Amino acid sequence: MPEPTSSGVAGAAAAYKAIGGAAGAAAGGATLAAVVVMLMTPPRTIREWTVGLISTVVSSICGGAITVEYFQLHHWAFSTIGLYAMGGVIFACGLPGWAMVRWLFNFIDERRDASIDQVAKDVKEML
Repeated sequence: MPEPTSSGVAGAAAAYKAIGGAAGAAAGGATLAAVVVMLMTPPRTIREWTVGLISTVVSSICGGAITVEYFQLHHWAFSTIGLYAMGGVIFACGLPGWAMVRWLFNFIDERRDASIDQVAKDVKEML
């Protein structure tokens, strides 16, 4: 019977290779961002939870990709430590996604019965 430590490490290495390094960093960063956001600002309804989860994951992956592309961080994908750092960038990019979507939906909900002219006027006053 193999010892548990080396079997666990071999299993983790196999999973890492199966998922792929950059994909694993993206999935890990996006998942952690979604969990942190949901724990810090609990959703009021199941619909809000679903929208928050989707918006956090999308902003993690898309915002992380934009950040990696903008700052030319592609070389991070070639080392394990670089992939961890890339996961951190992806995590950080997901955190504001939930807040921005929540603000936008609250803004829309407050003006549900307003005309488009009134909404445009409100937006113009804010800017």
